[in-house]
Amino acid sequence: MPIDVRPVTEGRWSDLIAVFGRRGEDPSWCWCQLFLRPAAAQHPAGHAAPDNRDALYREISRAVVPPGLIAYVDDHPAGWTRVGPRAGFPGVTGNKALSRVLAADEAGVWWITCFAIGRQYRRSGVGSALLRAAVEFARQHGATAIEGHPVDAAGLKAARVAPSALYTGTMAMFVAAGFAEVARTYPTRPVMRLSI
Repeated sequence: MPIDVRPVTEGRWSDLIAVFGRRGEDPSWCWCQLFLRPAAAQHPAGHAAPDNRDALYREISRAVVPPGLIAYVDDHPAGWTRVGPRAGFPGVTGNKALSRVLAADEAGVWWITCFAIGRQYRRSGVGSALLRAAVEFARQHGATAIEGHPVDAAGLKAARVAPSALYTGTMAMFVAAGFAEVARTYPTRPVMRLSI
């Protein structure tokens, strides 16, 4: 099964919607906006649900550097990952648990925030292909290192883990791509890093 990964563009918007599936019908769903807001602003009381779908579309249509990558299996949209400079993610840099273990204002460090894999493509290597492509994409855009905050699924107590709990990726996937653990914010939440 050949997997091709390409940067997201305005012309690939409908492919991204296809990856998100049913979730894509709800404009207030995350739409990969979670890490773009400071932690304190994630759920402001008394405010209407944001139109995250429109926010991502505007971001993609105006981006000089695409904010993420789409994986295709046999030319069908199969997965997505958001990747960019860590400094551009207030939800990462302002996270108290992460700020205790990350070096502050480290220039050149990129961050992989999340993955969305279409149901029929899960456990088929799409996430790993996206991760490898994100590393290369970051390298091409001047990154000196790339990090993520996946889940150590082997350390979870549940016999079966819901895919929604693994949206930041799995530790095993990061290890297989050459990342090393540099810290933990929680027993099952390692910070993984790859110098590039």
